[in-house]
Amino acid sequence: MREPGYRGRSGRRSISTAFIVLIAVALSGCASRPGPELLTPVAALPGDKPVQIYVATSRERQSPSQNVFTANRAPALNFAKFAVSVPPNHRPGTIELPTDPPDPKTSFAIVDQAVLTEADFRKAVAPKGGGRKRHKVFVFVHGFNNNFQESLFRMTQLQADAKVDGVPILFAWPSQAQVIGYEADKAAAIGSRDQLAALLTMLTASPEVGEILLVAHSMGCMLTMETLRQLRAEGKNQVIARLNRVVLAAPDIDAQVFRGQVQTLGPLKLPLLVLVSKDDGALRFSTLLGGTGAVRAGALDVDNPIVQEAALKAKVQVVDISRLASHDDLHHDQFVSVAVLYTRLQHNAAPYRNTAGTFVFNPDGATMVQPVNVGSQALAVRDRPDFPHAAE
Repeated sequence: MREPGYRGRSGRRSISTAFIVLIAVALSGCASRPGPELLTPVAALPGDKPVQIYVATSRERQSPSQNVFTANRAPALNFAKFAVSVPPNHRPGTIELPTDPPDPKTSFAIVDQAVLTEADFRKAVAPKGGGRKRHKVFVFVHGFNNNFQESLFRMTQLQADAKVDGVPILFAWPSQAQVIGYEADKAAAIGSRDQLAALLTMLTASPEVGEILLVAHSMGCMLTMETLRQLRAEGKNQVIARLNRVVLAAPDIDAQVFRGQVQTLGPLKLPLLVLVSKDDGALRFSTLLGGTGAVRAGALDVDNPIVQEAALKAKVQVVDISRLASHDDLHHDQFVSVAVLYTRLQHNAAPYRNTAGTFVFNPDGATMVQPVNVGSQALAVRDRPDFPHAAE
């Protein structure tokens, strides 16, 4: 006789199905998704200074002469440039999605665009010579269930809020932009690692490129880690050495797989920064789809002594950002709030910039990360006289 409350396999399957349906509704939202028609330029507002976004994408072009991209994989990188107007009423952390036609007074709007050849792109972001001042580059790799327009507007929002002093580059891979396309997206992401490796190799080979900030979100973290692992395995250590900071936000990676990736990659110049949240509903969804029940790297518990020890040993920074404001119902995009605080963090995070371990992000007052029980290295940083303590 079954115990009370026993549901069996069919019961568990029905619960999982119901949960996936709920997640699908939350992920898709009620609003219609931005289509390629919104990439048609409109007139900019007088005096507007649009955000210049460069694009390197493994998506296939619908037409060689247009910046309309499909969900198919291209055999080689395609390149583009967009000038995106940010509305005067922009709220940090928010993407004011345009309607058709876009209104620059109230929403993001494309005010200019160009199809670029590889030579055009290289000349703009990674020239081989010329003696210009070295510039910073900010590369963003988007996550699961994003069409091209969504990833472009997210890149714009991140740059508009973080105000990174450098050239923003979106690496767009061919997501199906469907919740039911999870496995297809995973294959497309991993299948884009040669193209991401080619982009990083191009950037790091340029003497005019200085610091490189590489930020990935969700499934884009799997693509990024597989790319870095591949570069290491191929002996292209000079490419990895030129990366100034690598940030993985809510990585949708099986924690055991992630551990192996980190071991293969080895320590970076600055510790690999992993932004996690235990209440990330989207990662619970991907855990169900994965079938193994394995926790995702983006949901690691920084209070767990095993995680603390592993972070120190691997020379990785694992930062809990669950106290930050979320801009979606699933708490999967809290990294956006980190971008909003980017300028302040550049100053506040300086004392432990090179410190591995587990941390908790404190958005109150000092808007900084304070170490939790991470051993002698973190305690040494905390006890420094110049280390600002956040309020309890």
